[in-house]
Amino acid sequence: MVKELDFINLRYKPNNDLICLFKIKPAKGLSIKKAANTVALESSVGTWTKVKSQDYVEKLKAKVFSIKGNWIKVAYPYELFEPDNVPNILSSIAGNILGMKAVQSIRLEDVSFPKKILKSYKGPKYGILGIRKLLKIKNRPIVGTIIKPKLGLKTRHHAESASESWLGGCDIVKDDENLASQKFNMFEERLARSFEKLHDAEKETGEKKAYLINVTAETKEMIKRAQLVEDLGGKYVMVDIITAGWAAVQTLREAGFKLAIHAHRAMHAAFDRNPDHGISMMVLADFARLIGVDQIHIGTGIGKLEGDIEDIEDIAEDISMKDVKATKKRLSQKWGKIKPVFPVSSGGLHPGHIPFLVKHLGKDLIIQAGGGVHGHPQGTRAGAQAMRQAVDAVMKKQNLKSYAKTHEELREALKKWG
Repeated sequence: MVKELDFINLRYKPNNDLICLFKIKPAKGLSIKKAANTVALESSVGTWTKVKSQDYVEKLKAKVFSIKGNWIKVAYPYELFEPDNVPNILSSIAGNILGMKAVQSIRLEDVSFPKKILKSYKGPKYGILGIRKLLKIKNRPIVGTIIKPKLGLKTRHHAESASESWLGGCDIVKDDENLASQKFNMFEERLARSFEKLHDAEKETGEKKAYLINVTAETKEMIKRAQLVEDLGGKYVMVDIITAGWAAVQTLREAGFKLAIHAHRAMHAAFDRNPDHGISMMVLADFARLIGVDQIHIGTGIGKLEGDIEDIEDIAEDISMKDVKATKKRLSQKWGKIKPVFPVSSGGLHPGHIPFLVKHLGKDLIIQAGGGVHGHPQGTRAGAQAMRQAVDAVMKKQNLKSYAKTHEELREALKKWG
């Protein structure tokens, strides 16, 4: 006989289960237990009414094994999921349940993968240590910029802006999220011209430089673009992981390229901005690490974009540590062979923000400033110099204002932005 709360077992101890942490507000008149039970049944083997089933199906039921206030933990047997299929997993744990009447709101806060699922995925090709080796940067944050204006520049001016950025001290230069292959700046020409400037900058500075060109497109076209990058000796590609889709990102990662993957999170706020409903950035970052991006935007806690610094610190730890400890908003995770991902802070940043970022997020961080480089009173090259000077000051444990006394570019940046 089917019990009313058949998907709740508070004595259950997870074993080879995928675990989800949800925050839920039950619909009016519904208890938290009833709402939790409905979440578990709808996301696994149940449905809205009693149906005749085989006994063996019972073994695949999701189980609510923890209820603390509005926070619940649900364990899903790994057999429910197809190996190496992120869309399949998300269709279960973040599918129909987000639209159920049984909950006023529901947010998937975190997910923890068992070994039997982890082994199906490649994870990052390079990760933090690999990226540092690629760029020959051992012990400081990596400095990057985004070409601004983000759209509209002709290819020649785009490449010149990249050149000034590299010559000024930026390690990496990237496209913005909505630059693809528009008529004013076609992909193939942009790639070739930018690589010419990159090689010149490497010779002049004696430093390794990288260009993160946006390959986001229909999947087959995206693979063609990535192949062209590799054929021309590129080391990196950038992809808008949310708008491209998880299946496309898996295809890119598993295509056998030697390229590092920079993950832009454009459209993430459609999932995670509402603190009570949707999917957290933690979850998006978890799946990105599982598939195998090498670096991903996580927010800043300062600058122009929404985001609480404590939450961002949690995400940074989640993607950059081998063994992650549980917090109220995070599950524990042993990542095993899956390499750490380089956290990226980007969005309204300038040199004055660097002490805050390093204090809260550490030196294993990629700091990207677009307007904060190109908007410098003395131009792009001086803006890049100011960013490097700010990083150098922080690594030397010196105050920015003191350091700026002997570094004109940083001094002018601080005058403009503070």
